[in-house]
Amino acid sequence: MSVKKDYYEVLGVSKTASTDDIKKAYRKLALKHHPDRNPGNKEAEASFKQATEAYEVLSDPMKKSKYDQFGHAGVDGSAGGFSGGGTTFTGGFGDFGDVFSDIFGDIFGGNAGGGGFGRSTSRRSSARRGVDVETRLEIDFGEAAFGSEKEILINGSKVCTSCSGSGVEGKSKLETCHTCKGSGEVYVRQGFFTMSRPCNTCGGSGQINKNPCRTCSGKGFVRAQKKLKVKIPAGIDDGQTLKLSGEGEPGVNGGPAGDLYVHLIIRKHEFFERRGANIECIVPITFVQATLGAEIEVPTLDGIVKMKIPAGTQGGKTFRLSGKGAYKLGAYTRGDQLVHINVEVPVKLSKEQTELLKKFEQLSNADSVPSYKKYRDRIKKIFS
Repeated sequence: MSVKKDYYEVLGVSKTASTDDIKKAYRKLALKHHPDRNPGNKEAEASFKQATEAYEVLSDPMKKSKYDQFGHAGVDGSAGGFSGGGTTFTGGFGDFGDVFSDIFGDIFGGNAGGGGFGRSTSRRSSARRGVDVETRLEIDFGEAAFGSEKEILINGSKVCTSCSGSGVEGKSKLETCHTCKGSGEVYVRQGFFTMSRPCNTCGGSGQINKNPCRTCSGKGFVRAQKKLKVKIPAGIDDGQTLKLSGEGEPGVNGGPAGDLYVHLIIRKHEFFERRGANIECIVPITFVQATLGAEIEVPTLDGIVKMKIPAGTQGGKTFRLSGKGAYKLGAYTRGDQLVHINVEVPVKLSKEQTELLKKFEQLSNADSVPSYKKYRDRIKKIFS
C-alpha cells in the first residue's frame, strides 16, 4: 500500500504558509503538470492529481485544521470532525468547482485546449459563488466542555429585495455584451495554445447592465446584519473552527452563497485547565491532612465532590476522578479530572504549635519518611 506524501511537501510550502502562498505554489505546479500541457504523460497527470488534492485540503481552513491535527486520517474521514474529508476525483481530474475556476479561469477557457475541465457549453457561466466569511467567537470553559448554543451577529450582505438580486432597476433587462457576443470570453492565441480570458467589457458575465438598481447600485446585494445560532459541539477545543455552510456572502447571478467559518476562543478558567478531554487542577492540603489522611472537597464541572486523601500522601501526588472531565469530541463519553495535590507548609506558627512540632520531630525517626531516609543514607555513602 503506497504512503501518501505530506501535503505541505507536495506543494513545497511550510506549515506557516499563507493562503496566497499556498495558492501560488499550487498554480505553479498545476500549470507545469496539467494534462493539456503534457498529453499522454501519466507521471505528469499523477503529479497534477497529487497537487490538486493537497491544494483542496490546505486551501480550506476547516480541512487544513483537521489535517494539521490528524494528518491524512483527518481528511480521509477516519478521524471524525465537523465536515467531510479528502479530495474526490472524477473523470481523472479534480472536481474542484469554484476553487479550480478561481485559479485557472483567467488562463484556460471553457473548451480551450481540449477540455479536462468538464465544461459542456461555450458560454462562461455568469453565476459565481459568494465569498467565505470568517469570525471569532469567545465561549466559556464549561460551554466548550459540555456544548452549547450561541447567538452571533454577523456584518455581511443579503440579496437586494428591490431587484431580487438581479442588479437591474425596475423592468429593465440586461443587454448582450457587444465585445464577446454574450459568451463572456475572449480568446487569445499563445504559441500552440488557444486560451480564453474573461471579457473585460462585461467582466465575464456576457451581459451589460445599463440601468443598475438604485438600491444596490447593480450589485444585487446590500450590506446588512444577521443573527445566527451556532451549535457548539461538546468537547470542542480552543482554536478549532466550525463551518456554517451557505452562511457567507450571497452568490452573484444566482450562484451559491459562501460559507461562514467560526474560529473558537475558549476563555481561561480560574481553576481548571484542559488537556484534550481531561481536566486538571491543583488542590492544596495541609501537611497534617497529608500525614494523617483526610476527606477533602474538590470542585468539578459538575459541582463539589468529596475525595479521600490516604494517610502519608506526598506532595505532587495525582488522583483521578473518572468521568469528571470534558466530553470527547463526537462521542458520548467524558474524560477524567486529574487532581494534583500540593502539600502546604504553614508559614506562621504559634509558640505552642512550634513546641509541639519540635516534640513531634524528637519522637519521629527516619523510617517514617522513606524518601528522607533514602536521601540521608545516599549522602552518607557518597561523602563519608
